[in-house]
Amino acid sequence: MPVVPGLLSPYDAVEGFVYLPRLISKVRLHAAGGLHPDFVKNLGKAFDERCCQYLGVAYDDLRAWLLEHPAASHAEAYAWAQSRGRRLTTNDVEIWNGFMTKRGWRDEANEVLRRRLGENGLGDDAGVDTMFDYIEVDEGRPARRQAL
Repeated sequence: MPVVPGLLSPYDAVEGFVYLPRLISKVRLHAAGGLHPDFVKNLGKAFDERCCQYLGVAYDDLRAWLLEHPAASHAEAYAWAQSRGRRLTTNDVEIWNGFMTKRGWRDEANEVLRRRLGENGLGDDAGVDTMFDYIEVDEGRPARRQAL
């Protein structure tokens, strides 16, 4: 994927909850015409959809709220999502983060990860063990290879 200025890392977190800031940045960049077309076809799908499902809100509702509140902080968006969906406990956040940051490592998504690495000419020396790390490397950031 191309490097998109302003597109946040999947590791970015709000109140310890990973990925939501990235989803927010994608919505806002798209609305401003700054999101590369390669990202547009998957808006609201894949990790975006999974994040919204975990929060208990519809992607379209979150997107609409974000567009109605362009100055809202990540914390305000997170609070809104919890007020409309479900209130996450510390354990819920820990489970989410553990699942998402390890996605692709020793699970059914590993096949997709290996395929994407091959398509990009990346091997085992790329330091990519998870989908989050793949996103990091694919977008020009170093793989983290560490637990949160």
